[in-house]
Amino acid sequence: MITINTSRLVLKPLGIKYIESVHEYSSDIGNTKYMVHLPNNNIGETKEFLQRADAEWKSTKPSFYEFAVIYKNKHIGAVSIYLEDSLSGELGWIINKKYQKQGFAFEAARALMDFSINKLKIKHFIAHCDSENIPSYKVMEKLGMSRTGTYGGRKNRSSDEERTEYQYEFTVAAR
Repeated sequence: MITINTSRLVLKPLGIKYIESVHEYSSDIGNTKYMVHLPNNNIGETKEFLQRADAEWKSTKPSFYEFAVIYKNKHIGAVSIYLEDSLSGELGWIINKKYQKQGFAFEAARALMDFSINKLKIKHFIAHCDSENIPSYKVMEKLGMSRTGTYGGRKNRSSDEERTEYQYEFTVAAR
């Protein structure tokens, strides 16, 4: 089992054992209003997602890694990388609103980037967010990512409104 430790957090494989805590933040409209695939409408959707994450962890060559973010033995969110190919991946994160504004998203994403660079040999990272999700793009900037695109046509699940999306990228410098 892969575990990543930071000064305050432990990142562990996300799976069905976290169903209640995942559903708490993934079904909360206030916590997910800027997200494309959330909120979950019922616990069945949360269960399906977590079953996919569990199955991926058992794969010999995962196409994505979903980690539970643990703070003081409490599950407070998730951080992920979805592999685009053998050298690039898309980062994502969500923190329960009870724990936001404490630097946890940055800390978890930084640790996942380090793991991805050192263990998965990822050289290029990409991330997306709603243009009004200021905390999310501030995390991207703090991670050293640069805005490389602004696009229309984003559709967040909790709204029928067409939105603007920001794209950020980071390429690992050659050593």
